[in-house]
Amino acid sequence: MQLVTYERRVDSNDNDEPRRSRHSSMGDAALGFEALESHRPGMRRMGAILPVGSHEGSVVDLNRALAIRLASDGGGAPEAEADSLLPADLLELLRRGPGSMDVARTALAFAVEALDRYDAPDLVRAGVVHGRRDVRLCAPIPRPGKIVGVARNYPAHAAERGGDIPEEPVLFLKAPSSVIGPEDEIRLPRASVQVDYEGELAVILGAAIRGVGPEEALASIAGYCVANDVSARDYQDVRGQRFIGKSCDTFAPLGPALITTDEIPDPQDLGIRTVVSQQGRQSGHTKQMHFGVAAILSFVSRLMTLEPGDVVLTGTPAGVGAAAEPPRWLRDGDVVEVEIDRVGRLRNYVREEPPTGS
Repeated sequence: MQLVTYERRVDSNDNDEPRRSRHSSMGDAALGFEALESHRPGMRRMGAILPVGSHEGSVVDLNRALAIRLASDGGGAPEAEADSLLPADLLELLRRGPGSMDVARTALAFAVEALDRYDAPDLVRAGVVHGRRDVRLCAPIPRPGKIVGVARNYPAHAAERGGDIPEEPVLFLKAPSSVIGPEDEIRLPRASVQVDYEGELAVILGAAIRGVGPEEALASIAGYCVANDVSARDYQDVRGQRFIGKSCDTFAPLGPALITTDEIPDPQDLGIRTVVSQQGRQSGHTKQMHFGVAAILSFVSRLMTLEPGDVVLTGTPAGVGAAAEPPRWLRDGDVVEVEIDRVGRLRNYVREEPPTGS
């Protein structure tokens, strides 16, 4: 599945009038769902990208799809029952465990099947399915419990940064408040003049682990997304302020979706590329990691509990701006695109931080 967190755009073509099925015989089955809070623009909801069918690429609200399925089956209080089975928040879904993920798959399968059936409830008019242009994608986990990064995990990147390959994973933390989504802007702090990009594979935990081996660590993964470990090098390197240099507001773009592990059977078999303003800057492969995903998670879990929804950044290939001659820092107007095979493309515009109060 491709799970997303989204907001309906304020200028969406959807309206807040009650929605009814296209077939009068199915009106009761769709319940003519009144416009609920979940339909209001700007409210965050969990959804999935429809993978096939006439609405391929659209976003389905899984919680609402489940409610309509329950109503079609004649169940009482379908919305309340759907809420009890499938939350509308992706982080809460992960915290509830694998059973909720199974329910999400059931809701998605219902939507895929119903959209191409003449006698099914009209999920588009019922506000369950939204065209891609009518929603704004947020980070899949907008506020993770913690973000753990791994430094110098690609030998070529360690070399270009003038460091040795570490004997064990070198870890750092990024503040959860630095997370933004695939349609948000990276803001250049006025206090920094050396802001850099780092395209990375991000791992999103689906189960709590502590002191586990590599095999159990892999089994704890809910899915993967694309990340950009934006860094203020003049704070990270010159001043030795790694945490703040990594944690400035907007310095952790994540997205566009959480791709579940059934679609990525081997995280060490993915190409990764970063393009800055149409110029290729990074091109690598996750097989080049010095420490693979399983080894990283196992190592972290020796001393720290990783919890559902936590994000682990697995390192960046060679080609960062700091290593260029002359250095290629991010600047106002840049467009940064990080693409990972089968995981997706993360695109963010770069803007100068506005003056205080503006």
